[in-house]
Formats: sequence, C-alpha cells, structure tokens
Amino acid sequence: MILRNALRLRGSLDLSKYHNINSITSSLLHRQRFDRQASTYSDDKTTHFGFKNVGEKEKKEAVLSVFHSVADSYDLMNDAMSLGIHRVWKDAFMKKLDPGPNTKLLDVAGGTGDISFRFLDYVGKEAVNKDDGASVTVFDINASMLKVGEARASELGHTKGISFVQGDAQELPFEDNTFDCYTIAFGIRNVVKIDEALKEAHRVLKPGGRFMCLEFSKVKPQELESLYDLYSFQVIPPMGKILAGDWDSYQYLVESIRKFPDQDTFAEMIREAGFSFVTYEDYTFGVAAVHSGFKL
Repeated sequence: MILRNALRLRGSLDLSKYHNINSITSSLLHRQRFDRQASTYSDDKTTHFGFKNVGEKEKKEAVLSVFHSVADSYDLMNDAMSLGIHRVWKDAFMKKLDPGPNTKLLDVAGGTGDISFRFLDYVGKEAVNKDDGASVTVFDINASMLKVGEARASELGHTKGISFVQGDAQELPFEDNTFDCYTIAFGIRNVVKIDEALKEAHRVLKPGGRFMCLEFSKVKPQELESLYDLYSFQVIPPMGKILAGDWDSYQYLVESIRKFPDQDTFAEMIREAGFSFVTYEDYTFGVAAVHSGFKL
C-alpha cells in the first residue's frame, strides 16, 4: 500500500479538505476506529470463495487477487457478465439515487469510478465547485482498482469533488454520521462478512441517509434461470480466457453470484443492520437488483 497523502486526524474527518487521497495505511485506519472493535479475519472460520469453502483470511486475499487481475479489464468483465446492460443499470441506479447539489456520497467498492463519475455528472459542475457542495469519496480495498479509477478521473476531467481512499468495507475509516448516501455496485458479494459491511454503512450515514446497492441477483422466472446458468458457466469463463486471458477470475465471479443471497434474504439482512423502509427493484428479470434502505 502506497501512501501519497497522509491525513492528520484532528477530532473529526472533514472530507471536503481532501481531493487527492490515494490510500490509507492500516495504522491510520486503526486510529480512526474511535475505540470500537476492529473487524478481524480468521482462517479458523470458514466462508465461501465461489463454490469453495475457505478461511476468511484466504477469501480476503483471493478476492484481492481476482480484482487485481481484472482491474485493467473491469469494463470488459462487466460487459461479459451482463451482456453490456450494466451501463444501463448504472444509469438507472443513479437516477433512482437522485443526489442533490450538496450530497456527500461514499461509493464503496467503487475503485474504477463507474458510479462516482455518474454521480459527478448528475449533480453537475456547479454543485461540485461551490463551497460545501456535492462530493464523492471513492472507497475500495484494492489498490489496482483505485489506480484505474484515478487515471479515468483524470482523463474525464473530474478533478474536483472526488477523492480516492483505500480500505476495508468492514472497517470504514470515517466517523459516525458522515455521509448522505452510501452506494455499492457489484461489490458487496465479494465482502467476507456482509453483515459487518452493512452495519458499517449504517454507522457512517447521517440520520436520513440512504443506502443503495446494485448487485447481481436471482433470475426470475425459473424458466430463465437455466438459460442464464448455461450462459454464465459455459460462456463467461471461456470469454474471460479469450478476451482477458483469465478463466479462473471469471469462473469465481460467476460462482459468487450463485452464492449471494436472493433478493428477499438480502433485504432482510439490510433491515437487520438497522435500515428502515427497505425495498428492492429487479433489473432485467432479476439478473441484477437494486436494494435501498434509509437510516432513521
């Protein structure tokens, strides 16, 4: 992990002061925990990595390896996983979020910037340039994904109202009640302890803040499920090998979708994390779904 701009903690974290945050060291993360219990990983406790049962530490490292491998071809990966429809889903996702000119957004697992750039375009330059205007913090555990996002931000001219922070979704380095909105797109199924990530999302949101998650989900009706499985397992991994030279990462991504909770189960997990008014909307027959909840 490379630290380009170290932050000095002086009571509270004022995100508006920082526009070029590239990563945060583990010691800094610890200092921002405010004496709360840190999230831990254990190989004595098992979880799943795709269809394999592995230790928690092993999954964390394996997921990091997958996304380091696919970082430079991330758009290609999403095109393969969704037949290109992910771009339409993300546009609809941002329209549903409907951020205002002063919205402070935390975009988790957002390293390459797909959601964050849509946010900046949606609120407009005037909102970003004004004092205490709209801003987005791009947060990701993977340095390779963040590097891609930073390069894309520069290419697209997004130099204000955006910061990049490296860290763990299970242990967010932000104070309570910091953000107006929390988004996570195609990332939460890769988190080792989803329940802890959801609780952290609730913690850092302001009262009235909104949680929104876009994720691959369970296809409906059942007749389409077999066709989707055929495409997923027989087409996507070979496509990954041909287009990106990587079969195994694409195989994991397909398997991880099947291990992720269905729409109703995930909605209940969000409620258990403390959110209210939890709803979901299926996209493209449930290939993906958007879950939404509010912190009261």
